[in-house]
Amino acid sequence: MSEVPRKIIPIQSADAEDGDAAVQVVSLYQKQKKIYPRAVSGWFMGWRWALVWFTQLVFYGLPWLEWNGRQAVLFDLAARRFYIFGLVLYPQDFIYLTTLLVISALGLFFFTAVAGRLWCGYACPQTVYTEIFMWVEQKIEGDRVARMRLDKAPWTFEKIWRKTAKQAVWIAIGLWTGFTFVGYFTPIKTLAASALSFGFGPWEWFWVLFYGFATYGNAGYMREQVCKYMCPYARFQSAMFDKDTMIITYDEQRGEPRGSRSRKADPKQLGLGDCIDCTLCVQVCPTGIDIRNGLQYECIGCAACIDVCNGVMDKMGYARGLIRYSTQNGMANRWSRAQMFRRVLRPRVLIYGAILLAISIAFVVSIALRSPFKVDVIRDRGALARIVEDGYIENVYRLQVMNGTEAVQRYRVSVDGLPGLAVASDPQVEVGPAEARWLAVRVQLPPEAGYELQGRSSTIWFHIERLASDDEPARTVTEKSTFLVPR
Repeated sequence: MSEVPRKIIPIQSADAEDGDAAVQVVSLYQKQKKIYPRAVSGWFMGWRWALVWFTQLVFYGLPWLEWNGRQAVLFDLAARRFYIFGLVLYPQDFIYLTTLLVISALGLFFFTAVAGRLWCGYACPQTVYTEIFMWVEQKIEGDRVARMRLDKAPWTFEKIWRKTAKQAVWIAIGLWTGFTFVGYFTPIKTLAASALSFGFGPWEWFWVLFYGFATYGNAGYMREQVCKYMCPYARFQSAMFDKDTMIITYDEQRGEPRGSRSRKADPKQLGLGDCIDCTLCVQVCPTGIDIRNGLQYECIGCAACIDVCNGVMDKMGYARGLIRYSTQNGMANRWSRAQMFRRVLRPRVLIYGAILLAISIAFVVSIALRSPFKVDVIRDRGALARIVEDGYIENVYRLQVMNGTEAVQRYRVSVDGLPGLAVASDPQVEVGPAEARWLAVRVQLPPEAGYELQGRSSTIWFHIERLASDDEPARTVTEKSTFLVPR
C-alpha cells in the first residue's frame, strides 16, 4: 500500500509590522503593581468607619466582659463547654453552630441579591483591617503622593524612621488581634497574666503568632489581592446578581464624553459630559479599578468612588450622582430611585428572604425551648443482665447528666415500661454548674414479671426530673433504652 501523504501546515513567525495589529508579550510572572489608595471623606466613608468601630469594639471588647463571675463569651475546648452570655452549650449542640452558619450564608445571599457586595465593602474583616492599616500608613507616611514619593526616595533617616514606625504599629495591631482571638478560647485574664511573663503554652504561642501574622500580612501587604484572587466570593457573586441588583455604577450617558475643563466652562458648548476625567475615582479605589469601565468582579462595593466623585461634582457645580448606587435596568431605562426600589421585592429576593426568615425563627425558637439539661443513657457492657437476691432481674446502666445552667441542680431518676420495674440504686444526683456527671443506675424487675420475658429485650423509659428550686421550675427529660431478661 502506498502511504497517503499528510498535509503539513507550516508555522511562520508573525511580523509585528504586518497589518494594524502589533505583537505584545505579557509575562505571567509580572510583579504586582502596588496600589496607593488616596484618602477620601464622605457619607459612605462615614458609614465604613462606623462599621470599623462597631466590629472592632465587639471583637476586642467582648472577651473582657463578665457574666455570672466568668467570661461572657468563652469557647472552652479543653472542658468542652461553650459559654455565650447566659447560654451554656456542649459539643452535642453543634447543630446550633451549623444553623448559625447557614443563616449567615443565606444572609449574605439575601443582601448580595438586593445591594451587591455590602458585606465586602463595609464589614468583611479583610476590608476592616485593611482600612485600619491604611489609616496608620497615611498618618505616618502621608497621603497618596507622599507615600509614592517616599517609596521612590533613597533610604534616608526620615524614610527609615517612618517605615520602622509603621511596621511597629502594624505588628502591634497584628499581635493584639492574635492575642484577642486566642482570648476567646483561653480565659483572657489568664492569658494576659501569662503574656506578662511570656508563659504561653505551645498552642497559645502558635495561634497568637499565626493569627497576628495573617492579620499583618493580609491587611498590610496583600490587601486587594486577597479580595481579587484568594476570596471565592468574588468569583461566584455574579450568580447572585441580576439586572435589578443595586451596584455601584457610572452613569455613562451623563458622563461621556469625558474631558478636562475649567469650572466656568459650559460642558455642552464643549461637547463634553460631566466627567472631567480627574481619575480620582481610580485613585481612591482600594482594588485599583476604574469604575467607569463598568461592573467588575474586583469591585468590593466600598463606595469610595461615589464619595470622591460627589466632592468633584460639588466643586464643579454639577449635580451629584455621576457615580452612584443604581441597577443595570435603572441605568438603561433611566428609572428614578423609587422605580428601582419597587423592583427590590422580586422572586429571587423573596425566596432568599423567606428561607432566611424561616430558619432564623426556627433557630430562635429552638434556643428558647432548649432543655436546660441533657441526658445520655448507656448500657453497662460489663453486666448486661443478671439475677440478684430474691430472684430479681437486674440491668445496670450509666447515665450522663449534663447541667446546662450555671447553678447547682438536683435530679431524680425513675423508670417505667415493664410491670414492677424500679430503680434499685440511689435515684437522686446533684450536678454542679455547667458540669457533666456520670451516674450508675441499677434497674430491677420482679421475678414474676420476668418469667414471661425470658430471653427477650424490652423497651423501657428513663425519666430524669430536675427538681424544682426557687429560681427554676421542675423539668423532665425522657430517654429510651432496653431491658434484657436472661433465659
